[in-house]
Amino acid sequence: MSYQVLARKWRPRSFATLVGQEHVVRALTHALSTGRLHHAYLFTGTRGVGKTTISRILAKSLNCEQGITATPCGQCAACTEIDTGRFVDYVEMDAASNRGVDDMAALLEKAAYAPSRGRYKVYMIDEVHMLTGHAFNAMLKTLEEPPEHMKFILATTDPQKIPVTVLSRCLQFNLKQMPQTHIVEHLSNILGQEGVTFEPGALRHIAKGANGSMRDALSLLDQAIAHGAGKVEEQGVRDMLGTVGEDHLYALLDALHGEDAGSLLGVADGMAARSLNFDSALQEFAVLLHRVALTQFAPQAIADPLERERLLPYAAAFTPEFLQLAYQICIHSRDELALAPDEYTGFTMGLLRLHAFRPALPGASVAVVGAARPLPVIAAAPAAEAVRPEPVVVTPAPEVAAARALHVAEPEPVLPPYMADPEPAAPDPAPVAASEEPSSHVPPDGAGLETAPAVAPAAVMAPEAALDWHGIIQGCGVGGMVRELAQNCELLERDGTLLHLRLAATHRHLNAMPSNANKLQEVLSAYFGQAMRVTIEVGDVQSETPAQRDDAARRLAHAEAVASLETDPFVQELVERFDATLVESSVKPLSGENP
Repeated sequence: MSYQVLARKWRPRSFATLVGQEHVVRALTHALSTGRLHHAYLFTGTRGVGKTTISRILAKSLNCEQGITATPCGQCAACTEIDTGRFVDYVEMDAASNRGVDDMAALLEKAAYAPSRGRYKVYMIDEVHMLTGHAFNAMLKTLEEPPEHMKFILATTDPQKIPVTVLSRCLQFNLKQMPQTHIVEHLSNILGQEGVTFEPGALRHIAKGANGSMRDALSLLDQAIAHGAGKVEEQGVRDMLGTVGEDHLYALLDALHGEDAGSLLGVADGMAARSLNFDSALQEFAVLLHRVALTQFAPQAIADPLERERLLPYAAAFTPEFLQLAYQICIHSRDELALAPDEYTGFTMGLLRLHAFRPALPGASVAVVGAARPLPVIAAAPAAEAVRPEPVVVTPAPEVAAARALHVAEPEPVLPPYMADPEPAAPDPAPVAASEEPSSHVPPDGAGLETAPAVAPAAVMAPEAALDWHGIIQGCGVGGMVRELAQNCELLERDGTLLHLRLAATHRHLNAMPSNANKLQEVLSAYFGQAMRVTIEVGDVQSETPAQRDDAARRLAHAEAVASLETDPFVQELVERFDATLVESSVKPLSGENP
């Protein structure tokens, strides 16, 4: 007896046994039950998701000897002949090899005749997007108003290539790719009925390799049974597919965490020795980085508790910035594999990028940017620590702690002079004007919040009448949106550490973001040398704002520049000789000294 492949043997024979297309099954069964049958159906989707299978089931439902039903018997002559491809009134046409106008004309000529045995003539045109433009035009009229006994079923993997005139005449159903869980359940059921022993992990690899296609999954299952001599084992499926196991992926994570380039290259050499697919390795490693990032921000998104428990230490060990950068490097390295001298070179260069590039955190010195943190072991926090900001206790793994102990005696890295924090300047006891450059010293958090320092800067000691708001803004050196906010405010009063400002109503949008006011408060605290509070009200300003003062200064400088050009002898000669005109809007006054 000849062997029948699993993809054909286990092809669904009814809507009840169809897997993963519940939205299509629901619509078709309701239409068959209520008798609201359309004359043309279009099924779209990738390969192996059930387009031809649904077409055959629909043809059986229309021609079953028990009547039009959503549950064909599967035993009558019409049902069995449709399943075996021998029913005379069910025609499957491959548009890839019969794509011309003559082929379509020959098919439509037969549509006028009544069915020989069945209730309906059903024409199924597979890969319909392969038809020529003339063939599409030839079928338009019949497709719109076919005979009562005629039903069209069109199937395609590329609906974008079908003319809209055809799409508008059909009921379109988009078949989705099979979820991996559905594929695993279906394969488990088939292997149970076939009496084949299997490991669940092997089926997960097959489902992942099928990429949403049930037919591909069944073909891979056939191959796995042959490869394993009647058994489906996880290691055998890995070797067959050339997939990268989790042990390699987690080894890469461990090497990245330890900043061990030698271990990274060792993992790559081991993968090359097993002839594993480097493109698939980068893809799977990007997926793993995505899972780690999910664990950081939304642990509940990891449904498997064992996987979540394994990912938690890595989520605590890597910074979110590094995970984002590593993910970008993986996907770009995968795109560049085709440009590399060979895949091994491209893969190892991607790993070296992961090792070399780390995001610089604020306040981190150059010597320690990207330094590995200990790989933690997640433990339950004691009840007394429940109010602390971090609810988990992070303990270094023993092997990582031992490695870090070897470097305890190393001296602290010496930063370049331009990277080192400046020493706080001692306050000048001599009084200076408020508009002079303030000290750049910023007190640490919590210092000077209640009382002023023993020797206050001159700006703090100056009376309110002597405060020059424009000079203060210039001395702060603030820029961007914060400067715009300060420039369009007037200083109403100062009460100790409180500065009360009024913002012009026309610029109320500058105060829409609280971060702008908070940043201005920080800059002013640094300028005055003590913690300052800033309140901003919106209203009509009564005095000249720094922005208005700067605008007036710009207008005055522009007017002086225009007057200077008008009195220039050379310019006057040009105007007189060539009847020229001085375009005032193009005049720009020189800033600073004349070059």
